Parts: sequence; C-alpha cells; structure tokens
Amino acid sequence: MSLSKGLKRKVDDENRVFREEWKESFAFILPGFKNAKLVCLICKEAVAVCKEYNIRRHHETKHGSFKVAYPLQTEAQKSKIEALAQGYAQSSRILLRGFTSQQRATSASLKASWLLARNNRPFTDAELFKEVMVSVLEELAVDKSMDGIIASVKQMPLSARSATRHIEALSDAVQGVVISDLTQANYFSLAIDESTDNTDVAQMCVFVRYFDGKLFREDLLALIPLEGHTTGDILFTELSKVFEWLSLSFEKYGAPAMVGRHRGLVSRLKELSPEMHGLHCLIHQSVLCAKLSGELKGVMDRVMRIINFVRGTSSTQHRLFRQLVADSEDATHDDLLLHNDVRWLSKGKALDRFCALLGEVKAFLMSSKNKAAADHLVFIQDEKFMSNVAFLADIFGHLNNLNLQLQGKGKTIMDMVEKLQSFTVKLGLLESDISTGRLLHFSTLKTQARQVTGLMVDFVKKIRASRLEDFSVPNEVIAFVLDPLTTRPSGELSSLVKTNVSSLDEAKFEMELIDFQTTSLVKDAFRSAESVSAFWVACSEEYSTIKNLAFYVLTMFPSTYMCESAFSSMNAIKTHERNRLTHKNLENCLRISVTTVTPDIRSIVANNRCQFSH
Repeated sequence: MSLSKGLKRKVDDENRVFREEWKESFAFILPGFKNAKLVCLICKEAVAVCKEYNIRRHHETKHGSFKVAYPLQTEAQKSKIEALAQGYAQSSRILLRGFTSQQRATSASLKASWLLARNNRPFTDAELFKEVMVSVLEELAVDKSMDGIIASVKQMPLSARSATRHIEALSDAVQGVVISDLTQANYFSLAIDESTDNTDVAQMCVFVRYFDGKLFREDLLALIPLEGHTTGDILFTELSKVFEWLSLSFEKYGAPAMVGRHRGLVSRLKELSPEMHGLHCLIHQSVLCAKLSGELKGVMDRVMRIINFVRGTSSTQHRLFRQLVADSEDATHDDLLLHNDVRWLSKGKALDRFCALLGEVKAFLMSSKNKAAADHLVFIQDEKFMSNVAFLADIFGHLNNLNLQLQGKGKTIMDMVEKLQSFTVKLGLLESDISTGRLLHFSTLKTQARQVTGLMVDFVKKIRASRLEDFSVPNEVIAFVLDPLTTRPSGELSSLVKTNVSSLDEAKFEMELIDFQTTSLVKDAFRSAESVSAFWVACSEEYSTIKNLAFYVLTMFPSTYMCESAFSSMNAIKTHERNRLTHKNLENCLRISVTTVTPDIRSIVANNRCQFSH
C-alpha cells in the first residue's frame, strides 16, 4: 500500500500584501510591529490571513450595519475610520512600550496574584508560590544561563501585602470594565440574593447581566455586608448606595430583576423604576419550602432534626453510626447528608439519603440510650409519618431534577421558561399518578410506604398552580424572541410588547416584523445560527426595533444561580482560617474568582509605581 502526502500550503509564498484601500473599505489596518496580523478597527479582532476575502467576510458578517451608518467614500466614513485608527494607535502605545525590569517583575506578580484569586487561595500563598518557583528553577538549572531567570523570580513582589494590593488593583480593573460596559448598554438586569458567610455576616450578592457589544455577560456588581435585620427596605437602601457610588442609574434598569427571597426589595425598586419587572427565583429552595403545609413542614423539620441528631450530637456518635453503616450489607451509602439552607438541592438530597439508610437509622436509634433517640424513633415507626417522608423525598427529587436543568452559566430566560413549562406538564402527570395510586413516578413512596393521603395530592396541585405565578413577562413575548419567524404580526402582540417596553414604537415594530419575516437572508440566518442569542446579536440594525425587544428579553437573568455559585466561592475564600478577612478584600477576591472579564495587566503596570521585592 502506498500513501501519498499532499504538499503543505505556504501562505507566505502567495505574496499576500496589505493594501491601503482595505483600511477605508473594511476598517482594517496592519500594525507596524514584527509578525503583526490584520486588525479590525471596529472590534479589535485579528485576522490571521492577509486576504481580501477574509477581511470582507469579517466586515460584512460582524459589522454589516457600519456601511449603513457610514456610507463608503463619505466624509462621515473617513472621519470615523481616522478616529478609530487614532484610538487604536493610542491604546497600542502602552502595549508596545518596553517594560523596565521593575515593571516586568510587577506584571509577573500581578499574573500570579490573579491565578491565586481565581482559585480562591489566601494572600499568604503568594509567598509560597514564589518559593516553589525558585526551588523548581534551581533544581532545573543546569548552567548559569538560568541564574538570571532565578534572580528575576526572586525580585517579584509577592509578599502577602503585595498580593493584597495587586488583587485590589485587578479587582478595580475588572469592575472598571463592567461599569464602563453598563453605561453603554441599553438594558441590564440584576440577580440578587442574600446568604451568610462563615462568620455569620449576612452578605447580599448582586450580579448584573448585560450586552457588552459582542456577547451577553454576567458579572459581579457588588457584595454588600448587611448588619442586623435583612428586610427588603434595608436591602434597597444598601443597593441604592452602591448604585450612587458607582454612578449607575436605575433608569436603565428596565430588564427584570431576579431575586431570591425578598419581595419587599422588588417593590422599592419599582418605585424608582416603574419599567422594571421583578422575577422571584421560582426554583429557590426557600420559595419551595414556603409552599409546604403545616404538617409537611413539620415532617421536613423532624427529619432534619433526626439527621442532625445522628451526625451532629457528638463526633463519637457520628463515628458509631458510620461504623454501623459500614458493617451493614444492605447499605447503599456510607453516611447521612447534612442539609444546608443556602443550597437549592440540599434538602432533597438529604431526604433521599435518609430514606436510603432508613434501616440503619432505625437500628442506630434503637441501640441508643439517649432520650432524644427514643423520641425520634417514635416518628420513624409511624407509618403515616414515613409515608410523608417518602413522598417529600420523591417530590423534591423531581424538583431537584428541574433545578439541575436550570443551573449553569450562560442560560437564558427562554431556557427557564421552556423547562418550567415542561415541568408544569409533568406536574399534571404526577398529580394523576399519585391520585390513582399507580406511583410510577413516586418510587420511594411505592417501595417504602404506599400510603397516599389527600395532603400529598393537594401539595402537588399547589406547586402546579403556582409555578409561573410570579412571571410577569408574557409568554407570547418570550415565544417571539425564541422563534420570531412563526409569529404573526398583530396588534395584540405589539400591545403586549409595548406594555413591557414602553419606549418601543408599535407601528415601527409591526412594519419591521413583516419585512423581517419575508426576508430570505433572515430565514437562512435563523436556521443556521448556533443559538438564539447568536442570531439576535448578528441581526442587522435594519430591524432595530425588533432587535431591541430581543435584547430586552435576552438581558434577563433566568435564575439566581450566579449568586448561589458565588456563595460557594465566598465560603471557599472566607474560611474559618481566614475569618479576619476584611469585607473589601473578600469582595475583591470574589470578583476575580467569578468574573468573565480579563483585565489589562500592562495598563495596570503602566499606571502604577513598580518596585522589586525587598
């Protein structure tokens, strides 16, 4: 068998040279430094191959509206190109200027501090990081050529104090980018939730979602410590202070706010911004638990007390239980799970584990001489009580599956609505399943109890009736953004849109929609788009009214997942060993840990006084 190998194509041999007319025609330039690539003056992206087809495709695909706003060979177009070129040249001077040794050491220190903060490491680890680098380099150095590198590493300012300052500078740079983008965005939405850190300080986490000109971002706006009671009025006062300090206006705050627990906060925000829609996080565990009736809530609380008794009374008792479980041939797990009120999935998982180890829990309580064990045993031996426990384990299992589907970064409001609508239909099936006693979807109840009560049926009905009660944006509007080509232009749709976005021109919306739906290029773009968001981002400004509505909806937070995730990072940062961490340092570390922004380290170095490590 013979194999043929094609000749490798060499782009350099094709004599491709940058043409000056490309600057005016496509807003591209070729920087003057070595190995430079073509750069788009509009978005600052680089194109690797110096070929007219490549830059024309980039310009027409990503900046199709530029020629509409600035027609070719007009004074407006020439002035705009020159302004973009001057801006690029000015920003490049900092990057091209050679760094001094002190600046290089500071730049390296900033990058090291950035990595430490991204991984939730303490400031003192910076010194350890430096020692590790020196030790490794000394071991790898086989000749004197490495001596200079080792000396440079030793000069890096990486004390705990230096790391603190560097992380503050990096955090300020990230926040500066976010605030700058917010001031230019048409809309932004907030996700707000409150929790306590490891020192029992209440912290209000505020995330912001906005379009930065290229994509939709979700970033930390503020972490606000709260003293005393955490009422809606107090949260509103603290949030207002942050907006004032950051020079942000609630007037742009037209997209809905996704909040966890505090309904009073939404009411106060609406007083300042009537355009705002408040969406309570429908999957937040505190909302779900609030729907429990008195009896079911009592069952839930009792199970949590039993778990806490087994695991939390003493370390000796916990070890004895674990040994009992280890000796059991039927045990499918090695321990019970403690619940956490902050975690969405916590109680559901704790209930499921409790039911899985029910035999071991019962045996342990029977062997215990503690009076509390005897009290708990009475409930476990009660058939009705255990039927309710099994039911709660099953229903929370279904709720947990929904929660898992909605978790993750980058989810849109359409994702949430689709999943909630699907779950509402499933609730109808669950209601029928438990009412008829088939219990196909209540496996724990079927295997451990089989006693179905009216209380269980009523609870499923209650959840089904209230799944979308707090969702104030019409489903028709969301359906339009999800699939704009199948929606018929009508006065009813434009009226619904106008109700939610008062600045929208109804007449223009209806006329644009007709053009939009009858244009073959739009249909092709919609079918080939990677996602709904990608389609609307690339949509031509010719349909600005429709696009404005889509951006309004796409700016909405689908849940408070970002806050939930941030609280996990917060507890990883402010551990019991770091309980003296100041609030400002905590916020700085958290911002770097969760941000999607990469700061310009060279600019930070250029604007700061740089010194070697002493």
